[in-house]
Amino acid sequence: MKFTEEHEWLRPEDDLIVVGITEHAAEQLGDIVFVELPEVGTEVSKDDEVVVIESVKAASDILAPIDGEIVEVNEPLVEDPGKVGEDPTGEAWFFKIKPADPSQMDDYMDEAAYLAYIG
Repeated sequence: MKFTEEHEWLRPEDDLIVVGITEHAAEQLGDIVFVELPEVGTEVSKDDEVVVIESVKAASDILAPIDGEIVEVNEPLVEDPGKVGEDPTGEAWFFKIKPADPSQMDDYMDEAAYLAYIG
């Protein structure tokens, strides 16, 4: 897995990248009450706003970490947004993206670097 400074994680899965938020981000947000996911088939560029999350504390946007096409979204999160706080790095992923340039993953931190970043 790779990690962004915006507290997103990226996990390669075959030729796709699965994207979610870290446990640290989920803890900071508190109870998640709303998740808005992008449409499948949407072409995104790095840093485009693609997911909206609202918690009892704040609203946040999840940015596209890489250029590509959204090929799958985690629909159950719309009905059960609280799952983000329960399992942020597992079942509560937000979307899968087919990267236009997989080398963009090289720009992000590994787990040790991320833990140092938040430490």
